[in-house]
Amino acid sequence: MATPTTIVWYRRDLRTDDHGALIAAAERGRVVPVFVLDPDEGGDWPMGGATKWWLHHSLEALAKDLGKLGSGLVLRRGEPASELRAVADAVGADAVYFTESIEPGELAVDEEIEHALGKGGLETERFAPNLIWAVGSVMTKSGDPYQVFSPFWRAGLATGEPDEPVSAPKKLEGPTKPPESLDLDELGLLPEIDWAKGMRERWNPGERGAMGSLAAFIRDRIDAYHEDRDRLDIPGWSAMSPHIHFGEISVRRIWHAIAKHPNWKKHKGREHYLREVGWREFAQHLLNHFPHTPDRPLRENFKRFPWSDDDAAFNAWKRGRTGYPVVDAAMRNLWAEGWMPNRARMIVASFLCKDLLIPWQRGAQWFWDTLVDADLGSNTLGWQWTAGCGADAAPYFRIFNPISQGEKFDPKGDYVRRWVPELAGLDAHVIHKPWEATPMELAAAGVTLGETYPKRIVDHAEARDRALKAFDTIKG
Repeated sequence: MATPTTIVWYRRDLRTDDHGALIAAAERGRVVPVFVLDPDEGGDWPMGGATKWWLHHSLEALAKDLGKLGSGLVLRRGEPASELRAVADAVGADAVYFTESIEPGELAVDEEIEHALGKGGLETERFAPNLIWAVGSVMTKSGDPYQVFSPFWRAGLATGEPDEPVSAPKKLEGPTKPPESLDLDELGLLPEIDWAKGMRERWNPGERGAMGSLAAFIRDRIDAYHEDRDRLDIPGWSAMSPHIHFGEISVRRIWHAIAKHPNWKKHKGREHYLREVGWREFAQHLLNHFPHTPDRPLRENFKRFPWSDDDAAFNAWKRGRTGYPVVDAAMRNLWAEGWMPNRARMIVASFLCKDLLIPWQRGAQWFWDTLVDADLGSNTLGWQWTAGCGADAAPYFRIFNPISQGEKFDPKGDYVRRWVPELAGLDAHVIHKPWEATPMELAAAGVTLGETYPKRIVDHAEARDRALKAFDTIKG
């Protein structure tokens, strides 16, 4: 009897560890891992430039890992069902295993592709997505989705911890004759103009990079995570989000690595970090329950909000030229590394939505193109939270002061000095408000406002009053 051959269709699950489809396929017989770049994937939210860069390097790492196990990665470009059928014909595969999508739009595609493959005589099986709790398993007593995080988190914990992760197969049996595969460069994921130098220096995409980053975080930073996670000037964060987004590590693996501490619920650093993993989970559940939210506010009254769309102000925000040092530092950090700490994201989002009254959707689109961890659920929840129009939203009167936020979370100004070097010579007491520096201080630091560094594009106190008046118009 011939050995069964299974295609493992890879998407945003680019790992070998705790990969249900890969493990089941390896137990069944021969394994043919396949990645298909679908030009139409994402619909209204196709991959941005930063995520394409990450995907290229993650696929490169995955191909090496699979090759060491015995079955390399086949790369194709086109309509997934057609490409998977072609590979199946070439290798004599009778089944396609894959990880189920998280996003609602992609779930519909899953069903279409599964139907198309089944009509072609291929057995298909879907495996659980990279979540702690299945969508729909954490609901209120009335059966409605939670719209506030804390009760969602408590209800999730009450359902029990996720299962233990399962290690990668020790060996894969590949096809007798490998099918045709594109070279990685033929997928066209890298930018034509090389703007990714900062990302290359900052990141190590792939499963090994994910495992190494998690181990270093637990070893060096998790004990102080609850105190340092909001700091901009020291690396108190885990920076695991892009690895999680691309499925280079499973959330079950992260959960059990953190929660193996016997008293993790009383360990402030570990408890805070797992809550952050839970926040990502909350975002994915919300996206599935309210699939319109990437483009439209969850709270209906916000459809009447009097936004003041200003292209010049928006472009100054994107370039890090607002005249507010912590905002500008964060936006330049984003452009250079494809990432910024969560506190920085809240600061720049509040500035865009509330100081400038520019629609949150424009900020979400910019983040989508520039973040290496651009995740539709988390991006949507974060922007709607800041704007005040989504689930668990910040109160409308919570308007971040970019000066006090900088002083609190970058107290010596080191984050600003790194990303806004034209202000590096200013002392800490004025680096977050250079317009208050004396002429002597500015001259000594080589700063000329309006020339070497821009003047403020808006006065925060006046902008705050304007925002509060705008929010008053949609009350009730």
